[in-house]
Amino acid sequence: MKELLNLAMDIGEQMLVSGAEVHRVEDSMYRICRSFGAERVDVFIITSSMVVTVHFDDGHIHTETRRIVSLGTDFHKLDRLNQLSRRICAESMTAQEIRGELTSIINGKRYSFLSECLAYAVIAAAFTLFFGGNWMQVAVALLIGAFLRIVAFFSDSTVKNIFFSKFISAFTLAAAAYLFLKLGLVPRTDEIIIGNIMILIPGLGLTNALRDLFTGDSVAGALRTLEAVLCAVAIAAGYFLFVFLTGGHAV
Repeated sequence: MKELLNLAMDIGEQMLVSGAEVHRVEDSMYRICRSFGAERVDVFIITSSMVVTVHFDDGHIHTETRRIVSLGTDFHKLDRLNQLSRRICAESMTAQEIRGELTSIINGKRYSFLSECLAYAVIAAAFTLFFGGNWMQVAVALLIGAFLRIVAFFSDSTVKNIFFSKFISAFTLAAAAYLFLKLGLVPRTDEIIIGNIMILIPGLGLTNALRDLFTGDSVAGALRTLEAVLCAVAIAAGYFLFVFLTGGHAV
């Protein structure tokens, strides 16, 4: 039973760090533990911690706690984890089978770094065009978008702090746009900066925060909302610092 609880915790943890809202993770873990024969399941999850207590018919009680250090977004992995949790509830899978499936999902194929750079570039260019940028500004936004992914990679590798990463990315974005402005390649930087900032905005985090609040997970929702607000503040601070250093000429 301890092994099965550990598997349920592993599945819940992977779902949480892949971008699932707290209510979905709690419900999945509850159903998984019940399918293992638990009489009662108490699940409490926030963005940084997971606590699960399972009661069995024979009187044994097992509790496990996990510390969550980072969150991300991987909808492909999340979809596979959802399918695995449904299979566990519908079929009689052994612990070995569950562990094998979970390992396969964790070690599954991920998008390459080049693909991520390309995605950043296309999104930045599309938003720059949407906000009224000309084709030269779109081309510059394309280059800066790809460069932002490289900056984010190195900042995440150096200091694993989402606020620091957003701050550095916003500062670098403003500096790169200002460089192209000084070279005379673009008439202004407004559309370029706005288009690239759209990549940095924590839209998924805020969406999950609202969903958690609507489903009654007020603590998790409040924490996610605070995190999203702090990310927005970090983005603004990074841009403001560069504008301050250039005396307001970066706009």
